[in-house]
Amino acid sequence: CADVEVFTVLSTLRALARRIQALETEAADHERAMRTIVRSWRPDLLDLTGVGAIVAAIVLTAWSHPSRCRSEAAFAMLAGAAPIPASSGKTVRYRLNRSGNRQLNRALHTIVLSRLRHDPDTRTYADRRRAQGKTDREIKRCLKRYIARQLYRQLEQQPTTTT
Repeated sequence: CADVEVFTVLSTLRALARRIQALETEAADHERAMRTIVRSWRPDLLDLTGVGAIVAAIVLTAWSHPSRCRSEAAFAMLAGAAPIPASSGKTVRYRLNRSGNRQLNRALHTIVLSRLRHDPDTRTYADRRRAQGKTDREIKRCLKRYIARQLYRQLEQQPTTTT
């Protein structure tokens, strides 16, 4: 009886492992295809710190074409990265924007996390803001707004083509 249970568990685990490997291969193929599309359309996005093929594809899908957003503030509002005043009395503060394109906001969040982990300038900025009394949530909100501004400017200028 115990041998049957062990055999069943092992065969199920083997089948799951094969399925995981197949899904990882499929995901890698899709990411390569997205990277090819992004490189053909806007290769300059992939040069930005923290922007990979998936994040760039999400940003390009939300941005869609030049002049869709009239300003970087409108792009930040679309991304859900525009600061919303949440002040009361003598306290002046801003809160996270809960509206906008959630996929684009998640892409900005991914860039922020990547830069906080790997970019020394971003870590220095976060340490400086933390010393000023900002919470990690407020720091990430500020970084999202900064990145939204950077992406908007990058997208609105025409990419340079090399021949």
